[in-house]
Amino acid sequence: MKKILITGGSGFLGFALANKLRKKYKIIIFDNNFRGSFDKFQLNQKSNVTLVKGDIRNEKQVLNVSKGCDIIYHLAFINGTSHFYDRPKLVMDVGIQGTINILKSCLVNKKIKKFYFASSSEVYFKPKFYPTKENEYLIVPDPKNPRFSYSGSKIIGEILSFNYLRESKIKFNIFRPHNVFGPNMGFEHVIPEIIKKIFIKTNKFRKKVCTIKIQGTGNETRSFCFVEDAVNQLEIIQTKGKNFEIYNIGQTKEISVKKLIQDISKILKIKVILQTTGLREGSVNRRCPNILKIKKIGYKSKNNYQKGLTKTVNWYKNFYEKKL
Repeated sequence: MKKILITGGSGFLGFALANKLRKKYKIIIFDNNFRGSFDKFQLNQKSNVTLVKGDIRNEKQVLNVSKGCDIIYHLAFINGTSHFYDRPKLVMDVGIQGTINILKSCLVNKKIKKFYFASSSEVYFKPKFYPTKENEYLIVPDPKNPRFSYSGSKIIGEILSFNYLRESKIKFNIFRPHNVFGPNMGFEHVIPEIIKKIFIKTNKFRKKVCTIKIQGTGNETRSFCFVEDAVNQLEIIQTKGKNFEIYNIGQTKEISVKKLIQDISKILKIKVILQTTGLREGSVNRRCPNILKIKKIGYKSKNNYQKGLTKTVNWYKNFYEKKL
């Protein structure tokens, strides 16, 4: 059985990917447990998952954990918009030094045959074209704005990956996820933040009407992608992706923030009235990927937005009722 290393594997997407792949592979999750997620794994002798706590910035630890692995997924980054503004140095330290360390380990450990780098839709900033193709220019418009600590690190990570692996025999792909969501996705994203605001304003979901504040007009759109759909796309890339290529991960249906909140309110059976405010500097009005490239290698498009949103809302509803 082949062995797969997933850095950042206790994070949201990494956890879902590990659960998917552990049916066919031995999985090693290397993570500093920043989110405290190790307890999510039900481990036993048949789980095929090994948890290794460590720091992606520690070159020796990264080299040791990658020994004997056939495939590496590099997802170890600090995510969450609030972290971009509040902890930009940490975001860049983990993003850049961590990527250098894992790429060095790929070149040293000759058994590694495939490497997948998790980039982000943030690298596009404000693209000229929608849906946005993978050949869109990557932009950091203002290096003074801490928000771009994340997208800047992702862009640098892509460049590092191409140039470190250019002359190697390792099969290599970059994937750029777009607004992937699902249960237990963390608390720094729009869906859990909205549910928390409703919870607080309705006194633990007891009232049936509430008013909440949101950033922007509510007309801003995103192409939300349920995590199960995203992981299925990643599996297609692993089995059929063309070497040295970049693939968007996501859906093409754009949903406004207003529509998202309406859908959440229907699931919770609570009427939500919006108060709008200005967007934070560096925020964008649209996100929509072109996924034709991944369709060409065999992905059968399926959008489980509504099913996924229902699961996600109910998960956070139960969480907030128990914890807050």
